[in-house]
Order: sequence, then structure tokens, then C-alpha cells
Amino acid sequence: MNRSIATRTGDDGTTSLLYGQRVPKDHPQIEAVGALDELNVALGAIKPLLPGGARDAELRALLTGVQNNLVALMGEVACAEADVARYLASKFEKLTEADVRTLDDAVAALEARGLKFDGWATPGANARAATCDLARTVARRAERRLTTLPAHGRTLRPELRQFVNRLSDLLWLLAREAEQ
Repeated sequence: MNRSIATRTGDDGTTSLLYGQRVPKDHPQIEAVGALDELNVALGAIKPLLPGGARDAELRALLTGVQNNLVALMGEVACAEADVARYLASKFEKLTEADVRTLDDAVAALEARGLKFDGWATPGANARAATCDLARTVARRAERRLTTLPAHGRTLRPELRQFVNRLSDLLWLLAREAEQ
């Protein structure tokens, strides 16, 4: 028999963290994971707007890698503070300094292309630019949600916020590139 996605365990307004601890669905960690999940979807929405060619293939591969990184990030955020050591010792993929450097390198490569922009952007020049800008705003929301977690007793490794911050910078540049 196939297992149903509808477990009904959340009907009471709670959900599980990674190792089973039940928390309210509006718990700060769940809010952060939800924002990261939205960001993953927003990145996926960019990929069909990449028509082809070597540059688009590189960008598609970068976005797919970032989506995989976000899944790792969500896993780490989705465990209770008491389970952090268990998570870090697990075989789950973890975000690394190298993942942050990948985004730094992508930002540097776009900046080296001499993109032209002046002041604040007005999104919507075309679908690809607007989708990148939408993903950027979702990244900023995810970053804000991550930033609240220490005040709620959930420590974070610095790489987690750095990654999302860099990703939002990258998305801003990708939107400006798409406008041109």
C-alpha cells in the first residue's frame, strides 16, 4: 500500500522538526524553513526562462547546485538546538564555506562583466529579470527569518546566513544582467 502525503498529524497546528520534536507551525524555525523552501521554488522558476547556450547551461547548473545547498540548509535549520550536534555528525549534506565561495565567485564574475545599473532597480523589464528579482526578495525574507533564530535560542553557523546573503546579491545581479 502507498503511504499518503496526508498524515493528519499537523491538523492540530503543529509540525515536526527534523528529529521529531513537535512545534507550532508558526514557530520561528518553521518560518525560516518555509522561506527557504519558497526560495528554492523561486530559483526553480528562473530555470525555464534560460533559453539555452553555454552561459545559460552554466547558470542552470549553478542554480541547481544552489537549490541542493538550500535543501541542506533547510535540514540544518529544521533541527532543534538540542539536536544540532547530532545533525552535524550525521551523513546529511551540510552547507560549507566552499558553497559560500561559489556564490562569491559567481558575483565577482558578473561584476567583472561590467553590468550597468544606476540606483534602485525597477523590476519587470522582462520575465527573466522579474523572476530573478522576485527570487531575490524571497532570499531577503529567508535571510530575515534566519536572523531571528538566535533570539529564539537556535544558534546558526555563520555560513548559513552568509550563503543566503550572497545568494540575494547574486540574484540582484542576475536580474540586472537579464535586463540588459
